[in-house]
Amino acid sequence: MAGIYVHIPFCRQKCGYCNFYSIANMGGQTPPLQSYVDALISEINFRKNECTEPIKTLYLGGGTPSMLDVNDVVKIFETLQNSFVFAKDMEISFEGNPESLSRNYLLDLRNCTPVNRLSIGVQSFFEDDLNYLNRKHSPKQAIEAIENAQKAGFERLSVDLIYGIPTLTDEKWNENLQTFFSLNISHLSAYALTVEPNTILDKQIQNLKTKSPNEEQIEKQYLLLREQLRNHGFEAYETSNFCKNKQYSKHNSNYWNLSKYYGFGASAHSFLGTVRSWNIADVNAYITSVKTGILPSESEFLTTDMRYNEYVMTAIRTQWGISQDFIKTNFDERFFLHFQNHIAQIPNDWLICKNNHFITTENGALFSDAIAERLFI
Repeated sequence: MAGIYVHIPFCRQKCGYCNFYSIANMGGQTPPLQSYVDALISEINFRKNECTEPIKTLYLGGGTPSMLDVNDVVKIFETLQNSFVFAKDMEISFEGNPESLSRNYLLDLRNCTPVNRLSIGVQSFFEDDLNYLNRKHSPKQAIEAIENAQKAGFERLSVDLIYGIPTLTDEKWNENLQTFFSLNISHLSAYALTVEPNTILDKQIQNLKTKSPNEEQIEKQYLLLREQLRNHGFEAYETSNFCKNKQYSKHNSNYWNLSKYYGFGASAHSFLGTVRSWNIADVNAYITSVKTGILPSESEFLTTDMRYNEYVMTAIRTQWGISQDFIKTNFDERFFLHFQNHIAQIPNDWLICKNNHFITTENGALFSDAIAERLFI
């Protein structure tokens, strides 16, 4: 089984913290949405013989896919369905921001497309946090989008929240969580605010125009998050992802399990086990190149060291942890001995060993990246 990711790199407004490839304006010109959709459809047709195995998950992400007209979403789905074999029980996810998820848009999306999972980028239910993050929507729009999605019949909903925002006190963070629980949603993705190089937020902090995140605040709010989710019956199945009733994101789990996935669109990545490829991160260059029949992509062969490091980096973030048996079976003895030597040096309160899997403790989850770095080849 494999997954497909489709990248829609357009936003109404660029968030200050975002380092994903997306554009909020084209030098004052209207974003070429229709030309991009046409190029996307051409790319899918070019690559339709690339995968013969069933597609288990499909994810439209961005950027802001909900900027697309529903008719264009339908065209993309029809092209994919005509090009690949879709599994019967597919998870089909769609990202949207509250300001573009009107009641009518959601009804059309539900009735005209096979989307069965919706991910809504809320980030906070407080105006000052949204202003700090340079978000376009209001708290009221966020709640209305969630309620309208539920009324439209989307049973599988996920919400994104961010903690560690300098304007977000512990009390407000707790209130954000209580608002989330009150909306009866089965999945939450919660991320620590990080300052990525060359983002708007990075430049604002360097120019002393805004405050930077505080590590102590981030750690405190993460532990509060874990406590509240545990009290409300949520499973922490990945460092930043939580669900009730086993409502895991199957698509994201593909990434963490190192399953194959195929990426379409500007800057989209593909992973085929030993090879990773990616399209050019430039909308105009992507459109121009595809029009001439050339796929604007690059690729790299993953060495055994790289594949081991990637497994360690992704597995340590999940509730299933790093499997010693997996390392022994899929890598030679050098890797297994390296792992055993270095895992013994990790602080005892960061990890537990259960059924031959090394899993982070609740406190250790704060340091999953640091643990991975210590285990790298």
